[in-house]
Amino acid sequence: MQGTVDGFSYGLVTPLVAYLMACLGGALGLRCTTRSMLVTQSWRPGWLALGSAAIGSGIWTMHFVAMMGFTIEHTPIRYDWGMTFASLAVAIVMVGVGIFIVGYRGARGTALFTGGTITGLGIASMHYLGMAGMRLDGRLEYDTFTVAASVAIAMAAATAALWAAGQVRGFLWSVGASLVMGLAVTGMHYTGMAALDVHLHGTSDPSSGGSPAELLAPMLIGPLAFLLLAGVVVLFDPLMVMGKPAVPVERKPGVPAHAEFPPRAHRPAHHPTRPTPRHLVHGRSRTPQNR
Repeated sequence: MQGTVDGFSYGLVTPLVAYLMACLGGALGLRCTTRSMLVTQSWRPGWLALGSAAIGSGIWTMHFVAMMGFTIEHTPIRYDWGMTFASLAVAIVMVGVGIFIVGYRGARGTALFTGGTITGLGIASMHYLGMAGMRLDGRLEYDTFTVAASVAIAMAAATAALWAAGQVRGFLWSVGASLVMGLAVTGMHYTGMAALDVHLHGTSDPSSGGSPAELLAPMLIGPLAFLLLAGVVVLFDPLMVMGKPAVPVERKPGVPAHAEFPPRAHRPAHHPTRPTPRHLVHGRSRTPQNR
């Protein structure tokens, strides 16, 4: 029996809230990625790890907020806890791999393509692994072409978001990048949901797993508390707000030019006192200028 699927049982409330959650996680994660380009090597892994966790938590929260509005007629939906939280781990790890590639190799060329592809695949993997954790009296089938389109959307939009984050041109660039990242997550989600067909068995209700209401509490308390903490870290970092260029900070410890100018500035003040006799002897001839 074909199951009737409704992905907007609460109207536009769940899509809008889900999109905002994706943008929030993307904004924090991409700002942390930008911040990693403004610091020395010792601080870079911490900022990149924080950004990966923020993006992973944001897209995971977005997915299950959107799933609050997903219903199937004639069967309740439950979720396997282990599979559900495994999708969160997969999202953080795969997004982290892409973020670290861009953070260390730069947001251009092969590094940008590789990082954006892995990040997009992480978004898609989180979605379909979360869908695999659904428990209902039926089976899920997907249209191959639409699934491929959803993965392509995730990879393309994630690549564009990482490119914008790598420009390090201030707060507005990060806002635009987070909007693109939110578009990547929500666009991939609803495109993937459009590929879904449900065939009901009509036998009995699923007996294992938790209901969406039971998942709502840990979903909000856990990842949202982390996003709030990450937001406080970003908010009170002055370099994140100002969007200062990365070059002075990165080259400050090793640029010899900054160390050369002070000695050259001080030498003329002390130099004339030592060779005064020689300077007086040759002062009238001015042989250096004639040569």
